Amino acid sequence: MRKKQVVQGISFLMLISLLLWGLSCAVNPVTGKREFMLLSEAEEIALGQQSDGQVVSAYGVYNDAKITKFVADVGNRMVPVSHRPNLKYEFKVLDSPVINAFAVPGGFVYITRGILAYMNNEAEFAGVMGHEIGHITARHSAKQYSRAQLATIGLGIGTVVSEDFAQLAGLAQTGLGLIFLRFGRDAERESDRLGVEYSTRIGYDAREMANFFQTLDRMSPGERGGLPGWFSTHPSPSERVGNIKSLSTQWQQDLNKNPSNLKVNRDGFLAMLEGMVYGEDPKNGYIEGNMFYHPEMRFQFGFPANWKAVNSASQVQVVSDDEKAAVILSLASGSIAAVSSKFLTDSKATVIRSSDNAVNGFPAKQVISDIASQQGTLRVVSYFIQYNNNIFVFHGFSSQQTFSNYQAKLESVMKNFRKLTDPAKINVKPDRIRIKTVSRQMSARDAFLSLGVADKDLENIALMNGMLLTDVIPARTKVKTVGK
Repeated sequence: MRKKQVVQGISFLMLISLLLWGLSCAVNPVTGKREFMLLSEAEEIALGQQSDGQVVSAYGVYNDAKITKFVADVGNRMVPVSHRPNLKYEFKVLDSPVINAFAVPGGFVYITRGILAYMNNEAEFAGVMGHEIGHITARHSAKQYSRAQLATIGLGIGTVVSEDFAQLAGLAQTGLGLIFLRFGRDAERESDRLGVEYSTRIGYDAREMANFFQTLDRMSPGERGGLPGWFSTHPSPSERVGNIKSLSTQWQQDLNKNPSNLKVNRDGFLAMLEGMVYGEDPKNGYIEGNMFYHPEMRFQFGFPANWKAVNSASQVQVVSDDEKAAVILSLASGSIAAVSSKFLTDSKATVIRSSDNAVNGFPAKQVISDIASQQGTLRVVSYFIQYNNNIFVFHGFSSQQTFSNYQAKLESVMKNFRKLTDPAKINVKPDRIRIKTVSRQMSARDAFLSLGVADKDLENIALMNGMLLTDVIPARTKVKTVGK
C-alpha cells in the first residue's frame, strides 16, 4: 500500500458504451485481413489510457532511472519496425515482485521488476518486449475486450465480493481483469513470431528468448501481491521454445543477419540490475505472521490467524480462511465526515447503525450498513480513522445472512489499527539483486556457495541465473545473487 494512491476505475457503463459504439470491421495491421472489432483505434487508445491509470495506481511504478531508461529505449527502438508505428507507446516498470509482462490496448507495455530479476541479458528482454508489443500491433488485447463478457472479475475473494462493491470502495478491477485474460494459443504464437521479428530487426539474437522461456518453464507458477503472474496470462512456455529457435533462425536468414553480429549483452544487462529490489519492498508495507506493518506511514494492524492478507500499492485485503468475508483497507483525503458521507452516498447504502468513537486514541467513525450487490445484499462494517492527516478507510463485509458470524473478527482488524513505533519493524531493508564474479571455474552449486548463498536458496539463485546447479561456470563469470 502506497501513500496517497487512489485507484481510478473504469466505469461499467463507460465500458459498455465503448463496446457498443465501436462495433466495426477493421483491417488487422499484422495480417492485413479484415476482422470484426468492437473497438475503433481511437476507442482502443482511450481505453488504454484509462487502464494505464488504473494499472499504475494499483501496482505502482518502480523508480530506477537507469532501468526505466533501458526499458523505454529498447521499446522505442522497436516501435518503428513494428506494424503500428503510429501509436504513441509508453513503457513502464511496475514495482511488483510478480513475474509478468503485459500490454494494454493502444500502446501501453508493462514489465515488472519481478520478471527482470529472472532475465539474464538484453536479448532475452528484447524478445519479451517484442512479444508484448506484438500483442498490441496484432490487436490481441482489443479483441479480448471485444469478446469478453462483462462479468464480475472481483478481487478473488470467494463469492462475497461483487463488482458493484469493488467499484464503490474505489477498487474497481473490471478493466484490469479483462487485461489479464489469457490469450489463446494462436495469439501467443503470433506474438512469439512478432517478438522474434522485432527483436531481430533491431539487432538482437532472438534465440535468447527461447532460453528465457526455458527458465520460465522451470518455475513454480506462484503469484503474489494481487497481480496475476506470467502463468495466468500466458500458456505454458515449454512447447514454444523449439518454435522460437526455428523462427529466430528463419528471421536471421530473411533479414540477412549474421548471428555472430547480433547483440546479447549479458554483462551490461546484469550491471544494470545491480541494486534492484528483489521480492517485496517493506517500505510499501509488509506482512509478517498475522500482522501488517507499514514503515513509511508508521501504522500497523493485526488480523485473525489463518486469514490471508494481500498488499498492493492502493489497498490491503484481508480474507477469511473460508473466503466468505473480507476486510479492505484504503486511503482517502478529507475529513471523516466527508469521506464517510461520500461512501454512503455513492454506495446507496442503508445505514443500520452509526457512531463516533476512537481507535487507539485516533478519531474514528463506525458505520454498519447494507449494500445491494449483484450477488445479494452485503452487510458492511466500516471504520473511518483519522491518522497523520489521512483517513484510513476499513470496509469489512460478508453476506447479510452470514455477517453476524464474522462481525467480531472483522472489527478486530479495524480496532487493531495503531501507530507503529518499533524500530525493528520500521528499519526493515529490502532484499536486492547483487552482481558478483565467480573467481574460478566450478559448478554452479559450488560457485553460489562460495558467494555466500544459503543452501535453501541455491535452486532459486540458479534459476535466476538461467542455470542448473550442475552447470559448470567459467572463471570471471558474473552472476546474480540476493542480499541487502
